[in-house]
Amino acid sequence: MIPERLHRDCKGLVLLGILLGILWETRCTQIRYSVPEELEKGSRVGDISKHLGLEPRELAERGVRIVPRGRTQLFALNLRSGSLVTAGRIDREELCMGAIKCQLNLDILIEDKVKIYEVEVEVRDINDNAPYFRESELEIKISENAATEMRFPLPHAWDPDIGKNSLQSYELSPNTHFSLIVQNGADGSKYPELVLERTLDREEKAAHHLVLTASDGGDPVRTGTARIRVMVLDANDNAPAFAQPEYRASVPENLAVGTQLLVVNATDPDEGVNAEVRYSFRYVDDKAAQVFKLDCNSGTISTIGELDHEESGFYQMEVQAMDNAGYSARTKVLITVLDVNDNAPEVVLTSLASSVPENSPRGTLIALLNVNDQDSEENGQVICFIQGNLPFKLEKSYGNYYSLVTDIVLDREQVPSYNITVTATDRGTPPLSTETHISLNVADTNDNPPVFLQASYSAYTPENNPRGASLVSVTAHDPDCEENAQITYSLAEDTVQGAPLSSYVSINSDSGVLYALSSFDYEQLRDLQVKVMARDNGHPPLSSNVSLSLFVLDQNDNAPEILYPAVPTDGSTGVELAPRSAEPGYLVTKVVAVDRDSGQNAWLSYRLLKASEPGALAWLHGGAQRAMPLLESASSRVVVAVPGHGSPLSRHRHVTGGRGQLYLVVAVAAVLRLLAFVIVLLALRLWRWHKSRLLQASGGSLTGAPASHFVGVDGVQAFLQTYSHEVSLTSDSRKSHPILPQPNYADTLVSQESGGKSEPLLLSGDSVFSKDSRALIQVTHCSLKILGSSNSPAFASSVTGTTVASHSLSIYLSIYLSIYHLSIYYFLVETGVSLC
Repeated sequence: MIPERLHRDCKGLVLLGILLGILWETRCTQIRYSVPEELEKGSRVGDISKHLGLEPRELAERGVRIVPRGRTQLFALNLRSGSLVTAGRIDREELCMGAIKCQLNLDILIEDKVKIYEVEVEVRDINDNAPYFRESELEIKISENAATEMRFPLPHAWDPDIGKNSLQSYELSPNTHFSLIVQNGADGSKYPELVLERTLDREEKAAHHLVLTASDGGDPVRTGTARIRVMVLDANDNAPAFAQPEYRASVPENLAVGTQLLVVNATDPDEGVNAEVRYSFRYVDDKAAQVFKLDCNSGTISTIGELDHEESGFYQMEVQAMDNAGYSARTKVLITVLDVNDNAPEVVLTSLASSVPENSPRGTLIALLNVNDQDSEENGQVICFIQGNLPFKLEKSYGNYYSLVTDIVLDREQVPSYNITVTATDRGTPPLSTETHISLNVADTNDNPPVFLQASYSAYTPENNPRGASLVSVTAHDPDCEENAQITYSLAEDTVQGAPLSSYVSINSDSGVLYALSSFDYEQLRDLQVKVMARDNGHPPLSSNVSLSLFVLDQNDNAPEILYPAVPTDGSTGVELAPRSAEPGYLVTKVVAVDRDSGQNAWLSYRLLKASEPGALAWLHGGAQRAMPLLESASSRVVVAVPGHGSPLSRHRHVTGGRGQLYLVVAVAAVLRLLAFVIVLLALRLWRWHKSRLLQASGGSLTGAPASHFVGVDGVQAFLQTYSHEVSLTSDSRKSHPILPQPNYADTLVSQESGGKSEPLLLSGDSVFSKDSRALIQVTHCSLKILGSSNSPAFASSVTGTTVASHSLSIYLSIYLSIYHLSIYYFLVETGVSLC
């Protein structure tokens, strides 16, 4: 048994590599072996590893296996020896009945290369069958008046072997009346005939017993015998004759059992019983004998079994007609079985990938399919296609193989898996189809960077925050999965005011929460710009950045600072000079202060808390003015308080005002203006009445007011009034915030709110909290020196009744303006409108 390896080029494209997806021209190799039939199971057919160019141990490693064809597996691979062996008994006559050459085909697949080798195994015939006769005993009737040289057909012997192992000769047992002659048919068949050599005499011998022996040409020779009994009859000189030398019929394979196919007819010119004819099969093979039946009286041929075009598409039989005298005639019956589309296509997955990376290139191999249809012609022609609009396509490769490949680059984030249905449909009528379902998972690759939910982030935190406080949380999303979607947060390296950013803030690498590592001071750091990076754990990792602005909110944690007048370093009070002849309204001094805070926390107001000579000075717009005639003493000691307007816990309110609030403000303003108009009218009436009272008073003295509200200077009485105006100054010259005035009316320079409790004078530069507002207050002391004579006519003449009346009118106007402004102020505060 010598295997022959032949190489021939075949054109085709085979897809190699699941990841590369590159098509190139492949070379298909055909391997041929020749073995005798009837080998035992496990018998060696050939060294397949040698012809594949592999070592035996590589067969299993490289996934070498047999791709089955048909329903019975006849061969197997011995992975230990690297041989192709038989998987069971191989009977040539069963597999290739009547064929001159018996050839079996199988495919061998190398999975790692996705390469297919076609193996052709020729099964050689051996002389394992002896010739045999279907009828072991035969009776022939010959009329006694039969002429010599008359021939009588004998039964045909059957030998399923081929070549020299098939039937070769016939031999007749020795006798004195008969001889044997063998006729050769057009198809090579041998037909024995009995020849009458001497006239028969029934009275001499009524029966002759003969033995017909059939022999083949094998080594050793095998034989079969049939016993023939010749009965001598009375004379019958006419033989039957068929109407046709040959009968043909074509029937579909799905014909019902019991259907009549055709009728053969033979006639005999004799009369009576000599004209009676009986029909029988003279020659029929085993398969035909199981499918067809011949009625011996009518000559009707019908089916007794199911027809199958795939098993046998053609049958040839020989029918004999014989009369009672033993005369006979024969004819051929040819039956063709037509194919019908009764077999659906078969799809076998010979190679399948359960998953494919999403970044695989176009043309990546998913599966290799073998498509076959047992029908013939159009019924066996198969079309394969993929159902639905899926990103895959089928490519025809070698023989009946199709390659399922990707048509585009897949994206797991859009479609994580596919259910692929491959449909194979034949061209029969009606067409039959087979569906094959393939599940494919798209494996994730790190092709998406993390994406933040916002383009940028802003956060606010008050100053003096506790260390470790959480400031803001940033979140990023990664559409990948598993470790490719695990995000780690970090801060970009940077410096802030010469210090590393990591000394100010830190971020939780898992949650993205930003924490404060230090307590912020608004006066030193007002905002912090941070760049947050989100990085996934893929290979290679991908990242993205987002900007975060952290704004520090001011708190009222700084007392006002008095810039002018400067506080002496020796502990004494500041001294300002003023001429004794200064008229009322003369600017004595100014107090300038700033607050390092911002906004409302930096608003300042100035108040004249205490004076050694009440009523001598008036406070207006941050400066002391002379309000009375000549001071009695040469100096006057003054205490000025500068309170801030902030709250230790600053609250920032962001209110969006609507149209309804605007209308409400306008309405309130209109009502207040009407009220102001009424107050002005009442003030004018009061002023006129008061003027008339003053004119009636003797000596021009002021009456009608409590004595405690007047201070006399050089015989002149004046109504004392103090004003407190608030001005906001900050250390930043670019920012200033006006505030609505809050007048303070008092009969002396001491606040009425304090009642009878006098507050002690504060030392220069001292800071305290006011009892009512809790605002930080900076207090300064000022000593005023009066220059010149105490009897200044200019000052005395300035105090007239008109001046006193003007003071009264201004009181009422101030009351009106204060009510008006305070109403608007409290309305805005209550409605949440920010005054900043």
